[in-house]
Amino acid sequence: MSKVHPVILCGGSGTRLWPLSRKSYPKQFVPLIGETSLLQQCADRLRGPTDAPYAKPLVLTNEAFRFVVPEQLMAIGVDPGPILIEPEGRNTAPAVLAAALHLSSTDPDAMMLVAASDHVIPDTPAFHAAVAEGVRTITERSDLVTFGITPDRPETGYGYLKLRQVPDASGASVPLDRFVEKPDLDSAKAMVSEGSYLWNSGIFLFAVNDILAAFKQYASDLMAPVQTAVEQAKSDLGFLRLDHEAWTSVEDISIDYAVMEKANNLSVVPYAAGWSDVGSWSAVQELSNPDADGVATAGEVTAIDCRNVLVRSESPAQEVVAMGLENVITVAMPDAVLVASMDRAQDVKQAVLALKAKGAKQAEALPVDHRPWGWFESLVIGDRFQVKRIHVHPGASLSLQSHHHRSEHWIVVEGTAEVTIDDKVQLVSENQSVYVPLGAVHRMVNPGKVPMVLIEVQTGTYLGEDDIIRYEDIYARD
Repeated sequence: MSKVHPVILCGGSGTRLWPLSRKSYPKQFVPLIGETSLLQQCADRLRGPTDAPYAKPLVLTNEAFRFVVPEQLMAIGVDPGPILIEPEGRNTAPAVLAAALHLSSTDPDAMMLVAASDHVIPDTPAFHAAVAEGVRTITERSDLVTFGITPDRPETGYGYLKLRQVPDASGASVPLDRFVEKPDLDSAKAMVSEGSYLWNSGIFLFAVNDILAAFKQYASDLMAPVQTAVEQAKSDLGFLRLDHEAWTSVEDISIDYAVMEKANNLSVVPYAAGWSDVGSWSAVQELSNPDADGVATAGEVTAIDCRNVLVRSESPAQEVVAMGLENVITVAMPDAVLVASMDRAQDVKQAVLALKAKGAKQAEALPVDHRPWGWFESLVIGDRFQVKRIHVHPGASLSLQSHHHRSEHWIVVEGTAEVTIDDKVQLVSENQSVYVPLGAVHRMVNPGKVPMVLIEVQTGTYLGEDDIIRYEDIYARD
């Protein structure tokens, strides 16, 4: 039997769940529901059943997330497999085609299971059973398979799949009649009542050869540039960078528009065991086990006499108290707070646009800045000084660098740092400090088996992150 190869699409702008999800660190990397991130939950689900595990995942992501993806996958014991780096976002059709071309070079008989990294599917065994039904359908009919979600309400935020017949309770695949764009409320009510419409989940299962044939037939203009981008991809620290020039010439188009709406060999596997694309804070509330009054909380929160609310505190040091609220979303971050009517949950991206228009950095950037070696956050910023907390993963290393405009004091508070300052290399342990003069060539490494945390005090005339001259960098950054 052909191996099922998960293909995880891991891009996104992070606007719908602002302020927790932002462009610099969108929702798939955040533990929105449970203790692990949506990406980790997706990858764990796509290990496959124990009696027929799937192949290693193939992940498509962008430059900004190339180190976050393997870090999160390895943290849950998932071998990242190949990671294709898209120079720019070009929607799902080019991404799926690139994955198919890559897989065809290593396993031309493969089946590819395409899934977004930011969906919630609580019932993993039921999902595996649905995939098995998709595999059976492909084996018997060579169809292109999509997964349709049995609607539990008239939803205007999703596209729909019109089936040629009402599906039965067995979960068997049904031929697809047509795709339906996001409807108005009256149309959505009629479709849900009629019974032969399912939500379009955006999850697909194809035989690699079948989807390549479909692209050649229905979207032939994508074939040459995407194939060039794959064939001329450059290997970089275990990643595969798609060729920039070829990739940026590709049309920005979804797989639905490019292929699926034109093909005549489509089947839908109905899925009724629970699914969400977590597309709004109201969806998060529904998934967060609200109490009998509809109150869902996370973090250090006290809710008094509230009804149908979501209240989240994203900082352990920040206590949020909600009193007498109804139909309200409150999400408190150290640098930004969202307070919105539950009825406006789909409009949060308007707040992001408003913040961008006024030049607020909170529109896209989090106070915590994730790097390949770990992360840092600014604790205090003054006119000529800045205090940071820096977390360095075990075995990780910052670049060998110097600064034109600032000096630095480092105080180690957890673990041990190996510090290079010009020609001197020394170990700095907990409760010890070291001074890095302006202009000195320096580096810090965590040589231990546990995270290393230090407090950095910068002083100088300019404290921007672009005041760095790199001499050596194991992560191949400029």
